[in-house]
Amino acid sequence: MINKITDTIAEALSGVQDGATVLIGGFGTSGNPTELIDGLIAQGARELTVVNNNAGNGDQGLAALLKSGQVRKIICSFPRQVDSWVFDELYRSGKIELELVPQGNLAERLRAAGAGIGAFFCPTAYGTELALGKETREINGRHYVLEYPIHGDVALVKAERGDRWGNLTYRMSARNFGPVMATAARHTIATVHEIVELGALDPEAVVTPGIYVSQIVKIDRVATQAGGFKKTA
Repeated sequence: MINKITDTIAEALSGVQDGATVLIGGFGTSGNPTELIDGLIAQGARELTVVNNNAGNGDQGLAALLKSGQVRKIICSFPRQVDSWVFDELYRSGKIELELVPQGNLAERLRAAGAGIGAFFCPTAYGTELALGKETREINGRHYVLEYPIHGDVALVKAERGDRWGNLTYRMSARNFGPVMATAARHTIATVHEIVELGALDPEAVVTPGIYVSQIVKIDRVATQAGGFKKTA
């Protein structure tokens, strides 16, 4: 019987290895799998490469993971914001490596990994420093840059509902990078607020099919505020 429900976050994260590439869903604080990030800090894997839309907010979630010293490199689109002081300090002191990727490119590189695409040409970043050292090509009179997929060893995503097969639905903008990251990783762990019986999720509404999900963990619902600060709902 297929049953991907895992009792604890610690159990779900036990297999994360040092040096792993970890894809972390979230758009700012929306859809950020904070409980899984906190669990990863407790688990202790080091020398991680983290892929996220930004580089953390305030002192919580991803920012706390960076502050723990477990991250060697971050791949993201928006490393600097008004509350990204943790990343800012680490980067200025040479304690973390940054790969800056335009947001559309980031999403497409993740999607390409899940779709089995070896590489693709994209016009974004042509003629800028982000294209230095990369292959370029003119196609139908327009210049393009060759981009490669981003594969993850582990994806951490936050969903709304799931079943024991791992099928997932999301809530509004909390969906963001979660679905493409789930397809791009060898092992995907998802938190859900509700676990339902098989058949309760409308197949037409399932965003991430269970074939892409390795484990799901039920968590309590917590309200998230801007700046990375949280309060109990």
